[in-house]
Amino acid sequence: MPSPTGAGGIGLWAGFLDRLPAAEAIATARRIEDAGVRTIWLQEYSGVDPFVRAALYLSATRDLVVALGVAVIHGRDPEAMVAVASTLEEAFPGRFVLGLGGSHKALVEARGHTFTPPLATMRTYLAAMDAARGHRRLPTRVLGALGPKMMELAGTAADGAHTYFTPVAHTAAVRAALGPDRWLAPTQMVGLDPGQTRDYLQLCLGMPNYTQTLLRFGLEQADLDTTSDRLVDALVVPADAVTDRVAEQRAAGADQVVLQFVPPPPAEVVLERVEKGLT
Repeated sequence: MPSPTGAGGIGLWAGFLDRLPAAEAIATARRIEDAGVRTIWLQEYSGVDPFVRAALYLSATRDLVVALGVAVIHGRDPEAMVAVASTLEEAFPGRFVLGLGGSHKALVEARGHTFTPPLATMRTYLAAMDAARGHRRLPTRVLGALGPKMMELAGTAADGAHTYFTPVAHTAAVRAALGPDRWLAPTQMVGLDPGQTRDYLQLCLGMPNYTQTLLRFGLEQADLDTTSDRLVDALVVPADAVTDRVAEQRAAGADQVVLQFVPPPPAEVVLERVEKGLT
C-alpha cells in the first residue's frame, strides 16, 4: 500500500491533542475534520498511548486519516507492532498510517531500552514484522528517514518516509532515494513567535541525528551554535508565507506536507488557524 486513501496534500501535526483530556481531544479532532483537514499526525513519548488515541479519533470521525509519526520501535516488539497496526487497518481501512522510527539515543535510554544501530535495527525489525504478519493486512508504513541509507530502506522495505526538522533540500534527496512510487510526508514548521520559535529549535538541536542531517544539507556548525537566521529560514516559514513553502516542498517531491505550528500553541489557537484555512 504505497499511500493512504484520502490523505490529501496537507497534514496537521496534532501533538497538541495529547495535552487535552480524551473527550476534549475527540471533540477537537471532529472540529479539525469539519474544517477540511484530511490527515492529523500524532507523536510518541507524550504521556498518552498514541495507538489508543488514534483509535479514539478514527472512531469519532468520518474519513479523517490518522498518522503516527513515529512509533518508536525500541518500545514494542515486531509482533506487538503488527498486532496493533493490523487491528487499526482492519477496523479503519486506509485511514491509519504507521510511522516507524528509532527516536533518539537519550530518549530511548531514559526509558530503560537499549539504543542499537538505527539502520540495522530497522531493517531487522521490518523483516520481523513481515514474517509475523501472516494473513493480516498492514496499514501504510513509513519510516522516519534522515540519513541516505534509511531513505533507501524506506523505499525498498516500507511504503515511504516521514521526515522532521529538515529543510526543503532534504525532501528532494528523500524523493530521489525513494523513487517516484513511494509516499513522502515531510514536516514543515510554521513560526508563530520568532523568539519562542528559536527556543523550540534549540531543544531539537540537542539531538545529534538532527544536527548531523542539517550539516549534510548546507548548514554550518555556526548556524547551529547560534540558531542563526539562516537556520531558522531553512526550517521555519512565517505563517503568512505557508502557501509558497508548501509549493516548494511539493516541487521537491512531497506528497503531503505536514504543518506544525511552533512553538506548540494551545489547541484553540490551532483550531482558529485551521478553521481559517491552513494555506
